[in-house]
Amino acid sequence: MVNGPALVLRGLRKTYKDVVAVNGLDLEVRRGEILGLVGPNGSGKSTLINVVSGHYPADGGSIMFEGSELIGLPPHRIARSGIARTYQIPRPFSHLSVLDNVALPPMFGQVVMDRASAEREAWRWLEFTGLAAKANAKPGDLNLHQRKFLELARALASRPKLIFLDEVLSGLTPGEMDEAIRLIRAIRDQGATVVFVEHVMRAVMELTDRVVVLTYGRSIAHGAPREVMRNPEVMSAYLGTARA
Repeated sequence: MVNGPALVLRGLRKTYKDVVAVNGLDLEVRRGEILGLVGPNGSGKSTLINVVSGHYPADGGSIMFEGSELIGLPPHRIARSGIARTYQIPRPFSHLSVLDNVALPPMFGQVVMDRASAEREAWRWLEFTGLAAKANAKPGDLNLHQRKFLELARALASRPKLIFLDEVLSGLTPGEMDEAIRLIRAIRDQGATVVFVEHVMRAVMELTDRVVVLTYGRSIAHGAPREVMRNPEVMSAYLGTARA
């Protein structure tokens, strides 16, 4: 299944005034893999997602997706190329129903659908995430677990080739986390490439094919999860030099 890079970053850079959030980063995401992107708070993980998805402009470097340069493209063009993402804090349209929230992305994603087709696609992903019974509810009526899965269903409804999952497990109970892990595996099994940004190390170790560790906006280690997490530099980044 894994047969070459879908996404290639070269020398990617993003700064906020005097803070370098992404520092000349080189990164490859292979087709069909689940790549774990980990690192301490402030290491640049969410900034990387925001830059690749077009939410923030890059200050330098290159972002190649399926052989095409993304830098300079607006977010809707990047979404239409086949990239989707979730947010750490769910961002549904509060005045729309759960069904309408999920039906919107298919009308603007990689495969542009009419309203009727978009609703059929939305039902598919509501069933997939266990939210079909909440289709007519408003997002404010959902609990955290359900809002996280609504965020996931919205991203999947655009039929992405590559999906960034930004801390979809934070705040979930162990049982809810197990269900989320099952869904993430199923997403990959259906053909999507997954970049999994997470602090829950149990899930990272269970799910990912490879792990890339960021600190201060640069990669300090990459490879098989168990090998990477034993790396002294990685332990130092997470725990501090003395404790590591």
